Amino acid sequence: MGFLSSKHALKFRELIKEDNTHSKDSERQALFYIIGGNDDLFKKRHFIYNFKDNSINPECLTNGEVDFSTSSKALIRLGFNLYNNYKDDYISPMNIFYSLDENNYNLAVNAIDVRFGRDIEKEISIEDEIEEELEL
Repeated sequence: MGFLSSKHALKFRELIKEDNTHSKDSERQALFYIIGGNDDLFKKRHFIYNFKDNSINPECLTNGEVDFSTSSKALIRLGFNLYNNYKDDYISPMNIFYSLDENNYNLAVNAIDVRFGRDIEKEISIEDEIEEELEL
């Protein structure tokens, strides 16, 4: 899995550990990949996800309890959608990607890869290529 930084990798692992996420749970991994890769979301993670119940808190987007920027809301919506196909009036590629800076755009695209196992396939194919080269 490709992380944006070593700090991102540490935060991701912290979220996985706090939730006790199964290694094959790509839905939660995609959500935590997003939360761990954005400092604002990581600070507000307990408003976004309930670690006791192992569930998302969609109300965080509308209840006014915590203030999220437009790009943070877009990332949360994407994470929720990748987690359980969450939908609202703002779930569309245009609404999600329009407000993202380069870092958050990369975070979003990579999270989609995490959810659908594309990152794992890439790593396996690269490892296979290396092994084949070593055998020659």
